[in-house]
Amino acid sequence: MAQTLVPARLKSALTLALLALGAFSLAAPTLAQSNPVLTGRVIKVTDGDTIKVQLTSGPINVRFDSIDAPESNQPHGAQAKAALAKLVADRDVELDVITQDRYERLVAVVYVGGVNVNEQLVKDGHAWAYREYLKNRDYCTWEDNARTAKRGVWALPTTSWIYPADWRRLRRKKADTVRDFSTETAQRCLAAIGRD
Repeated sequence: MAQTLVPARLKSALTLALLALGAFSLAAPTLAQSNPVLTGRVIKVTDGDTIKVQLTSGPINVRFDSIDAPESNQPHGAQAKAALAKLVADRDVELDVITQDRYERLVAVVYVGGVNVNEQLVKDGHAWAYREYLKNRDYCTWEDNARTAKRGVWALPTTSWIYPADWRRLRRKKADTVRDFSTETAQRCLAAIGRD
């Protein structure tokens, strides 16, 4: 049987190519993961949709994705913060990171003990489906169910149902009116997704 001799230069090139291919295949799962999951401990509940989490690399501020809780100085703001604290304060959480916002906070879906906290806050009436940044259309249905059952903020008179984004615009004097949510439905929420 004839033996094929591979020139030393070609053998070195093949070895390098195989090593590079092996390194790429080991890195491929990391590259394919679009939303990294981070774990840490909640060290502060800032308001109804923002927390501070201690990671091994240091503390980070986290804004909950797809929800908007009443601001601290608006009706139900203190209750929303208390409801969030009851779920996550001093507990270990998993963060399914979506993006980073303009305030350098991580925007994430937050889990504690396997429970999607973002979803739970909307279902319990402590947060609105954040129409401008909504990723999961189910939030509209969960919000509608909470409103129909008069849970959380929805137990207040309809005049207190001020969408938090509208509340912030009023406070910054960037608007002088708010949207009327007294006749809101899941269908209207869906229609409003992505519009300001």
